[in-house]
Amino acid sequence: MKALRTPDERFASLPGYPFEPHYVDIPDGEGGTLRMHYIDEGPRDANPVLLLHGEPSWSYLYRKMIPPIVAAGHRVIAPDLIGFGRSDKPSEHSDYTFQTHMDWLTSFLTQLDLKHITYFGQDWGAVLGLRLAAEHTDRYDRIVIGNGGLPTGDRPANDAFMRWQKFSQTSPVFPIGKLIQGATVTELPPEVEAAYDAPFPDDTYKAGARIFPSLVPTTPEDPAAPPNRKAWETLQKWEKPFLTCFSDSDPVTKGGERNLQTRIPGAQGQPHVMIEGGGHFLQEDKGEQLAKLVVDFIASTS
Repeated sequence: MKALRTPDERFASLPGYPFEPHYVDIPDGEGGTLRMHYIDEGPRDANPVLLLHGEPSWSYLYRKMIPPIVAAGHRVIAPDLIGFGRSDKPSEHSDYTFQTHMDWLTSFLTQLDLKHITYFGQDWGAVLGLRLAAEHTDRYDRIVIGNGGLPTGDRPANDAFMRWQKFSQTSPVFPIGKLIQGATVTELPPEVEAAYDAPFPDDTYKAGARIFPSLVPTTPEDPAAPPNRKAWETLQKWEKPFLTCFSDSDPVTKGGERNLQTRIPGAQGQPHVMIEGGGHFLQEDKGEQLAKLVVDFIASTS
């Protein structure tokens, strides 16, 4: 598998992102390996808080959340999915499938041997992360989801998502930083937009970002639909603490919290939150508030 690696100098002096890089080599599925980047902050003997980003962001999205979670005494692990951030980027759209992303993320989880995980996911960080948790339940203590879910294709996607999916496949340009800005409520400074662009020197690095929206199951026949349904069978028996922290200004996932709250036993009786003034990327709009909710949830369910 041919993969591109973003030069390190692209990540120098990014605003609000002082974290040391860490790497693990994972099988690419074709006999080679890919280098996967992750942030690892806080005491190594503390239980991990796993933060999974979505599309087309990377671990930079969590820069506001990591310090307060670490300050509360927790270890924070925030990987860059393959194709994003400082992780390697396979160059062909066909290199990316739902299952290859699951295989890559599973290798990451098992190589780091993470246990007693508190997991937060948003967007694809929820799509992949919920299935990952369902397939490795013994490694998790609790889950927090913001603006995301686990689709099976059995329910039609809303118009906002279908427009986004079409744009990702047909637009002649795919400006990562401006796409993040378009899905936030707050105005991003130019240097922050540029930081979101940093992993992608040119369009050849964007195959993973381009293809991601088309990998979301939108029909019952999608290849990812059966394993996602199987994951839901596990999630519908999930009794560990489960919290939703959606935001009020996200047209893509609006209302999705109700599906999680009603179908997952561990969500019953939890202090679910609707965050005011947050767009799709609520980590960017309300990162400090979201971090506090995660820290408080850990404290109240430990």
